[in-house]
Amino acid sequence: MTIKNRGVIGVGIDIEDISRFRKMSFNKNKEFYRKIFTDNEINYCTKKINLAQHFTARFCAKEAFIKAFPKTSKNKLPNYKDIEILTINGKPLVKYHNKMYNLSISHDKDKAVAVVIIT
Repeated sequence: MTIKNRGVIGVGIDIEDISRFRKMSFNKNKEFYRKIFTDNEINYCTKKINLAQHFTARFCAKEAFIKAFPKTSKNKLPNYKDIEILTINGKPLVKYHNKMYNLSISHDKDKAVAVVIIT
């Protein structure tokens, strides 16, 4: 059976335990967070009641994007800080080199998950 690529370049998914970020509080580990997240992402997450859920969800989104990113000899894998997770009109999006990509994020008390489809 042949599966045709109908315009999908890559699909990535990631799931993480929120406890990893809960154990590394933002206030005590700002240098770590600044290596992974943009200033906009940090501002967004630190305004939320449950910082760990939002940081974990954004980390998942970055990981999912990296997994979906086409792996060719010409493409260098993205750096975490080059990938920005935005929320526009309530919809999460991945911004990478001024292009927007579709993203779905979810989280509960213990887990966060993200899916990215690059077309």
